[in-house]
Amino acid sequence: MKKILKRMIPKSISSSVRRLLLPLRSKVKNYSIYTNATTNLSGIEIGGPSGIFKLKLPVYKSCLNMSFANFSNETIWEGKLQDSCNYYEDKVGNQYIAEASDLSRFSDQQFDFLLSSNCLEHVANPIKALSEWKRVTSGKIVLIVPRKDFNFDHKRPITSFDHLLEDFNNDVNESDLTHLDEILSLHDLELDAPSGSFEQFHQRSLENYNNRCLHHHVFDNVLVGQICDYLDMSIAEQTVNKRDWIFLIDTNH
Repeated sequence: MKKILKRMIPKSISSSVRRLLLPLRSKVKNYSIYTNATTNLSGIEIGGPSGIFKLKLPVYKSCLNMSFANFSNETIWEGKLQDSCNYYEDKVGNQYIAEASDLSRFSDQQFDFLLSSNCLEHVANPIKALSEWKRVTSGKIVLIVPRKDFNFDHKRPITSFDHLLEDFNNDVNESDLTHLDEILSLHDLELDAPSGSFEQFHQRSLENYNNRCLHHHVFDNVLVGQICDYLDMSIAEQTVNKRDWIFLIDTNH
């Protein structure tokens, strides 16, 4: 099937765009390691529901139940949120409004596990966020962040841990636009058609507090490992696929 799709995509399309048009495998390699850590347990997802947890990494199918936390009652990705949502077949979960870096409405270790897919890069203070995620979770965190080489961040450098630590120590909040100049200069609009023209993208970026579309930071496995070390967590498993880094993180409670 993949060979057939390759022949169907015009050669005139750039190699970067061609890569994005090709599908991922039906399931993530070693997916059972991740689902075994969440089977028959109660979890929360920051953002979402996310398509990857339905099929490619089928946590929704095997978990006991899910809750979801989004920064607003209406997002670009999910539309207008209700108090509950149908996230897999007949499974229904509660929707909560909470910042990724402020889960104060939830008690310590309230959930058995936590999910996050393509969310952390949208957070201005990742160390603060992961500290909160650790606090509300008694077990594992399944974290997915995009690989920069396969999205519109491919021209940007990997963010340094020292920068993230400075953001954490300064208690940076979601209104931060520290990286805006870098983003405007290096963001590849050819790979981000929904952003429109440069002028439209610039205006949307200035309103990021309301829409949360910006990728504040750029991650790889080394940077995620440094954050985990700082927060006394450990990476139990990591998988790399065409577009994402996938981590199973032990909160070490």
